[in-house]
Amino acid sequence: MHIARAVRSATGKEDSGTLFGRIGAFLVDQRLDPTPTNYAFVHKLFTDPDGPLARAVEMITEGGVRITPRDILTLTAESRAEPDTDLKSRAEGLVARTQMQVEGFADMVTAMRAETAGFGRDIAASAKAISSAADTPLAISDVARLTTAMLDRVRVAEEKLETTRREADDLRLKLEEARDNARRDPLTQLPNRRAFEEAFSAQEAAGGKMCIAVCDIDHFKSVNDRFGHAVGDRVLRVIADTLSECCKGHLVTRYGGEEFAILFTGVGLEKARAVLEHARGTVEAKRYKLRDNDAPLGEITFSGGLTPVEPGEMHQTAFHRADRLLYLAKNEGRNQVKIGSAQYSEFRR
Repeated sequence: MHIARAVRSATGKEDSGTLFGRIGAFLVDQRLDPTPTNYAFVHKLFTDPDGPLARAVEMITEGGVRITPRDILTLTAESRAEPDTDLKSRAEGLVARTQMQVEGFADMVTAMRAETAGFGRDIAASAKAISSAADTPLAISDVARLTTAMLDRVRVAEEKLETTRREADDLRLKLEEARDNARRDPLTQLPNRRAFEEAFSAQEAAGGKMCIAVCDIDHFKSVNDRFGHAVGDRVLRVIADTLSECCKGHLVTRYGGEEFAILFTGVGLEKARAVLEHARGTVEAKRYKLRDNDAPLGEITFSGGLTPVEPGEMHQTAFHRADRLLYLAKNEGRNQVKIGSAQYSEFRR
């Protein structure tokens, strides 16, 4: 569901039943729980489709990316703290600064082109003076003056070029860093949901086999409840490292919370299943201890759903199928991988 189209789909004043239905459909599409916070957020979004909140959401979800609970909390807090401030201002500020630098580079190039044109005129004048010279002091003086002026301009142009090159390199590095940060989870250093969806689109365009796995740490909430979020964060990092090691050559991402998504490329379902089962067994075999006192943390496992991507199939469709397989694995005892495809109505272990 495209955000802008979803928010502006109603014309005129709609009744409460229609609005309630649209809000529910939006929550389902964005994989958001029907909590009071989420409902209030979407209600404000739909009842003010041209407001700053709607514009901020549209910017975040550009390209088909879903909005997350964290995004909702952040935008809600900012809208309460600064109700008259456009929530896009910070993002627009970044864009404006980059635009200013780019325009500065463009001005520099324009100035240098003007200098180059001046070089041509001076060289022509110098050549004319030389050709018409009769070894007179005036002609030699003119040639010397023109040559000195051209050398000065060359020196200034070289300095400007070097300054521009350094600024361009610095901007390129900053943009690459910003782009990487926008697609990387800061806790696990894995690529994030946006990176996963972009990789799926790129692989779909290139063609070839793809499988999607959705994995979720079993009983992760109890880890946080018993040992605290710091221990939970360490568990997430360990699982991330293990999945990355076992699934080399494939894209392992932290999709959100304790959920990981893996994009297998160039392999069929059985090969992807073997790789994922190896990762599951590796996680299960580890003996986890508390860092402070070496007390055993207990068994850590994960469940997974794995499905092939059918030719021409949308990302959301294949991901949703893998997600349903994941919940089937959870319901049937956890610590297992369920596989299935669009051709089969029943999934098997």
